[in-house]
Amino acid sequence: MSAEVALAFRLAGQLGLKTMAAATAQQRAIEGEKAQRIVEAMRSSVARRGVAGSTFDHVAREAQVSRGLLHYYFGTKERLLAEVVRRDCDLRMAALDEQLAPARDADDVIEALVASLKRFVKDEPEFITVVFELFTLSRRNEEIASEFAELLRRTREHVAELLARKQAEGALHLRAEPEAVADVLFSLADGLCLRMLTETDHDFTQTLDAGVLAVRALLD
Repeated sequence: MSAEVALAFRLAGQLGLKTMAAATAQQRAIEGEKAQRIVEAMRSSVARRGVAGSTFDHVAREAQVSRGLLHYYFGTKERLLAEVVRRDCDLRMAALDEQLAPARDADDVIEALVASLKRFVKDEPEFITVVFELFTLSRRNEEIASEFAELLRRTREHVAELLARKQAEGALHLRAEPEAVADVLFSLADGLCLRMLTETDHDFTQTLDAGVLAVRALLD
């Protein structure tokens, strides 16, 4: 155990769990290759085992880091789960910015959104699983509920700003306020992802076409 980790555990005994939780919240932001390995290991573990089965022992072993390092930076696996979703959302918002930057009209925007949804379902079902796991945890954990609500707020505002920018460029004509449109887009995507991952033998082509019609009414 490193001197930093040992000090963290001594502080927990001296100051109490509540104080330690506050300290952990400030310490948990880590960068670099180890952080990425931890996040990837947690995402993968939750997708295979669920939250209950994703212990720090499993995650530490798969990330090839010490269990103490996870405790030091994240405190609990619920905090680590929230960090997984936060980092993934940041990456996906950056990717969406890049995909929509050249969009010239509603067709371009819709094409990019549909392609993104299909890619999530096909290539990154772990991310969708983790998001729904975090939602479930938020129903019984106030701290996680607060973090999850903040994640939803940030992503809604980000997409709303993106839509507003596209409207200013003349690519879109929004039929409602940007934040309201963003919420509808996320709601459609969340519901479709859940169904597509559950009913894997069902052809969702017509469902996606219907969704496109609904979205077009908001964007064009």
